[in-house]
Amino acid sequence: MSNDIRTAIDDLLNNNRVVLFMKGNRAQPQCGFSAKTVAALDMVLPDYLTIDVLQDAEIREGIKTYGNWPTVPQLYVAGELIGGSDIVTEMLDSGELGNVLGLAEPTGKLPQIEIDPAAAEIMVNAGQSRPGQTIHLKIDAAFEHSMTLGPPRPGSLDVASGPVGLQIDRWSAARADGLRIRVKEALQGQGFSFENPNAPPAVKQMSVRELQAALAAGNKPWLFDVRGEDERALASLSAAKPWDDDGVRAIEGLATDTPIVFHCHRGGRSQAVAERYRRRGYTNLYNLAGGIDAWSREIDPTVPTY
Repeated sequence: MSNDIRTAIDDLLNNNRVVLFMKGNRAQPQCGFSAKTVAALDMVLPDYLTIDVLQDAEIREGIKTYGNWPTVPQLYVAGELIGGSDIVTEMLDSGELGNVLGLAEPTGKLPQIEIDPAAAEIMVNAGQSRPGQTIHLKIDAAFEHSMTLGPPRPGSLDVASGPVGLQIDRWSAARADGLRIRVKEALQGQGFSFENPNAPPAVKQMSVRELQAALAAGNKPWLFDVRGEDERALASLSAAKPWDDDGVRAIEGLATDTPIVFHCHRGGRSQAVAERYRRRGYTNLYNLAGGIDAWSREIDPTVPTY
């Protein structure tokens, strides 16, 4: 491994507390072991850094030498190698993963869950069609909800809601109190909707005219431009702060209910950044709909389009 690659890995680990070297990324793992590791981390941690080793052959080989660990994925916490897929999933099942990440183990208190009659009927029928299996409810740290049918799992909590029996792990149970499950109709057919009072509020969309009015009224939200320096040089808003190292530190110093607006070229990247902070518990987040392109076309034509 070259000194440059060792330095690059050192920098990643020094600047980020939790780093997962994997194949693919968090949204699209490119191997089963990486997918299992992401699923385990997602249950306890809303935000962490992933490095796609498929994008850099030197990093892919270098990380194996760096920690003397021959396979990927590899999880590092506070600069220390924790292990690969099997170790991480075993730690989740045993309750150790939260402790390693500095998170208190949930108490295991049974949540109150309300299931509408129509949803309950579907669940009961599903259980009767698969004797010996039970419905498992999972709520990850980003408050993504899912239900699967499978064998009972040791260590899971048994929760009853009317005629329906559910199994739920401790991490999900800590996020489930007050949850309401209903039937929803979609083009693909029936599904379930989850109304969870514990989930952080969704990222709101702010129009460029609403931003203009807020700036004119002096009710200035924190506005961050998530584009790179090259794009900011082409067109920028004077009120926006770059989302660079200083910008990240500024956000981390704000109260989590502070109004924060993110913008990019047309709104896609800024939405992703806003969702990242939503997962970390920020509750008053906005994405500038249409980005600086909409600002140029609707508010200020002197701002160049590109």
